[in-house]
Amino acid sequence: MEQLKQWDKELLLWLNNANAQWLDQPMFLMTQIYFWLPLYLLIIFLFFKKYRRQGGWALLGLTLAIVLSDQITSSFMKPFFARLRPSHEPSLEGLIHIVNNYRGGLYGFASGHAATTFAAATVVWLLLRDRHKAVGLVFLWAALMTYTRIYLGVHYPGDVLVGAMIGIGCGWIGFRFSQHFLNKKTPSIG
Repeated sequence: MEQLKQWDKELLLWLNNANAQWLDQPMFLMTQIYFWLPLYLLIIFLFFKKYRRQGGWALLGLTLAIVLSDQITSSFMKPFFARLRPSHEPSLEGLIHIVNNYRGGLYGFASGHAATTFAAATVVWLLLRDRHKAVGLVFLWAALMTYTRIYLGVHYPGDVLVGAMIGIGCGWIGFRFSQHFLNKKTPSIG
C-alpha cells in the first residue's frame, strides 16, 4: 500500500507540475459546477426531447446517481480514510502548484468531483447513446473536470481514479433506476 501511495504522489507531482500560468484561471473555472451549466441544460433538454413526458424519470435517475456517488465519497469515504488532500499534506508544501490559494476541504479520498461527473456521464451515455452518437463526449467532459482537480493540487490521481470508478457504478444504478420506469423503447444492457 505504501508503494501505491508513493506512485500516486509521484504521478501527482508530475501532472501537477505540468502547469502553465495561462491555464490557471481556465482550470479554476472548469472545476466549478456552475461553469458547466449550459451542458447541464442541454442534457435536460435531450432527456425530455427523447423521453417526452417521461423525461423526468431520466432526470431522476441522473439525480440519484449524482447524490449516491457524492454521499459515498464525501460522507463516507473521506471521513473514513481521512487521507489529506495534496494541498493540505505538509510533506508536499511548496512542491505542488496551487491556484488562487484554493485548497479544498481537508480530506480528498475519493474525489467527489470525479464520482459525480462520471456518474452523470454514465447515465447520460447509457440513456442517450442510441439517439446521439456524439454523447460519448460526455466522458471527455468528466475526464477534463476531474483533471482540473489534479491540476489545482487538491486531489491525487488515485483519488480521481477511485472516484471515477465509484461514479461509473453509481451511474449504472441511476440508469437502471430510470430504465425501470421509462417506456420499453429504452435500450437494455445486460
